[in-house]
Amino acid sequence: MAKVTRDDVARRAGTSTAVVSYVINNGPRPVAPATRERVLAAIKELGYRPDRVAQAMASRRTDLIGLIVPDARQPFFAEMAHAVEQAASERGKMVLVGNSDYADAREVHYLRAFLGMRVAGLILVSQGPSETAAAEIDAWDARIVLLHRRPSPIDDVAVVTDDVGGAQLATRHLLEHGAPYVACLGGTEQTPAEGDPVSDHIEGWRRAMTEAGLPTEGRLFQSPYNRYDAYKVGLELLAGPDRPPALVCATDDQAIGILRAARELRIDVPGELAVAGFDDVKEAALTDPPLTTVASDRTAMARAAVDLVLDDALRVTSPRRERLKVYPSRLVVRRSCGCH
Repeated sequence: MAKVTRDDVARRAGTSTAVVSYVINNGPRPVAPATRERVLAAIKELGYRPDRVAQAMASRRTDLIGLIVPDARQPFFAEMAHAVEQAASERGKMVLVGNSDYADAREVHYLRAFLGMRVAGLILVSQGPSETAAAEIDAWDARIVLLHRRPSPIDDVAVVTDDVGGAQLATRHLLEHGAPYVACLGGTEQTPAEGDPVSDHIEGWRRAMTEAGLPTEGRLFQSPYNRYDAYKVGLELLAGPDRPPALVCATDDQAIGILRAARELRIDVPGELAVAGFDDVKEAALTDPPLTTVASDRTAMARAAVDLVLDDALRVTSPRRERLKVYPSRLVVRRSCGCH
C-alpha cells in the first residue's frame, strides 16, 4: 500500500501543501478554522502520519527538548523532570533526560549529544560550575535555559527559587519553637560555589542565626544530598556529645535520612530534635513524623523553563539580572518542627 503523503492530504482537503504544513506544525502562519477542519479530516481519513525525521532535517530542529539533571533517582529531580515533561507535552514536545551524576564530563557529554541531535531547546539543571560546559554552550547556536541552579560561568536565562529566603523561613521557625540554636546540614563542600542552591540555603541559615544573635561557627555540617549517606552522617552526628537541638537540612532527602537515624537512636523528633528540610518532595508528607520543609512552585518553574526555551521573544538579550526569574519560597509546616 502506497505511503500517504502531504500532497495527498492537500488534494483531499482542496488546499495547498503549505497550508497542510501550517496545520500540522501549528504555524508559522494562521489557518482559517474551516480550512483547518478540512485538513484535519483529510489527515484522519487518509491515515496520514507526518515524517518527523524529514521535518527535523528541513527545519534543523526536532520536537525534542533535552533535559540534563544531576541525578533523576533523587525525588526532587525526579519530580522536576516530571513537571518539565508535562509542560513540554502541553507544547507538543517530548523530553529526553540525561543524568550528569554530578560529573563535569557527563554533563558535557549530554550537552554535546542533545545539541547534536538538534533538540528544539535544552533545559540544564547543572551539577555545578563548569568552564567546559560553558564553553560547549557558547559553541552551539542553541536555546538553553538553566533551571534550579545558575553556575557563575554559564550566563544564560535561568529559572530558580528564592533559596536564601526559604532557608531563613525554616531557620526562624525552628528558633521560634524555642530551640537554643539551629545547626545546618549542608552539602559535601564546606564552601559551595556561587549559584549553588545549597550555598544559598547555608546563607539563609546564617542570616537567620545572625538576626537572632546566635553564632554559626562549628554548627555547619557536611553530608551528601541523598538519604542513605545522610542517614550515616546522622548516626554519627546525633550519637555525639554535641547533638544539635534543631537541624535545618539542605534537602528533604537528607532530612529523611536524619529522621531514620534519629528513630534508630531512639531520639524523639521533635521533642529532642526539631528537623526541617528543603524542596517539599511528595514523600515529605509521609515521613514519621511528617517533615516540615520549604517549597516552591515546581510546576510553574517547569512551565516557565519550557516557555523560555521554546520562545525566542522571551529570551531577548538583556543584562544578567533581568534574565533571572526567581520564584518565591514558602514554609510547609508539619510535625517534625514541633507544630501539631
